[in-house]
Amino acid sequence: MTLGRRAFLHLSAAALSSGWVASRTARAQTYPSRPVRWVVGYTPGGGNDIIARLMGQWLQERLGQPVVIENRPGANSNIATEAVVNAPPDGYTLLLVNFANGSNASMYRNLRFDFIRDILPVAGIVRVPNLILVNPSVPAKTLPEFIAYAKANPNKVTMASAGTGSTGHLAGELLEMMTGISLVHVPYRGNAPALTDLFGGQVQALIASLPSAIAYVKAGKVRGLAITSATRPETLPDVPAAAELLPGYEVSSWYGIGVPRKTPAEIVERLNREVNAGLADAGTKARLAQEGGMPMPGTPADFARVIADETEKWAKVIRAANIKPE
Repeated sequence: MTLGRRAFLHLSAAALSSGWVASRTARAQTYPSRPVRWVVGYTPGGGNDIIARLMGQWLQERLGQPVVIENRPGANSNIATEAVVNAPPDGYTLLLVNFANGSNASMYRNLRFDFIRDILPVAGIVRVPNLILVNPSVPAKTLPEFIAYAKANPNKVTMASAGTGSTGHLAGELLEMMTGISLVHVPYRGNAPALTDLFGGQVQALIASLPSAIAYVKAGKVRGLAITSATRPETLPDVPAAAELLPGYEVSSWYGIGVPRKTPAEIVERLNREVNAGLADAGTKARLAQEGGMPMPGTPADFARVIADETEKWAKVIRAANIKPE
């Protein structure tokens, strides 16, 4: 019996399709077959590094291969991002995506990559809010009182941050834009030295990450006026969310995983599934909560929307405040 041309083409297409599906399934089942490298754009011991190591341990157990954290600090995570953009798209090089990746496109003019074009979102991990802090000598016990104090003393109240373009810096600029106050920005190289000067009264206010500041608030060394998340975290229920007092104000550091753009979909799906399983695991959730983390589960598309929204949000603030990297 002789097959007609149309029947032959249908059979050929079906064979190719089934072969592609089988190849895709096999690739998903065999991944990973060697250690996975997770690039973090900051030094060991900071919030980014801690989140990566916590989730990296979970992924290592689930994937059955070592997940090796590689710290590549510099240029507000741009060095690490470029390294991953140029890595083979095979699932063996991950990027810790963070707040800076949503703001760098507007702050740096000569990047050799386009983050949204070149990095494929895999999964969100957590959001970590900041704390609006003041030295106890500042005559303000609430956020509205601080705003009133700043309005009465324009360009006199000093607001420290972990550095130009940091989450705390942009949070302070957004606070100024939404309230009409005018603060004096004092950038530091990290939250630790900024907190030291806040304790000593060299600066009056600071917007710092929750994990770095929570112990000092509880000890009474600094006064916590508000948490910059939309809701109060369980770790500090007595401090109000800024949005309760200033509707629409929300700032949080956020973390997730990205890979080079052409990484196979089945590998992205596998990694996304394992991260979401970790966020649902009681032990992992508890460890992330200790760092102030609010889980951010979802699909790769969900995480892509977070990145797009944050990029647009901070572009407006950076342009309005004319922020440039140091």
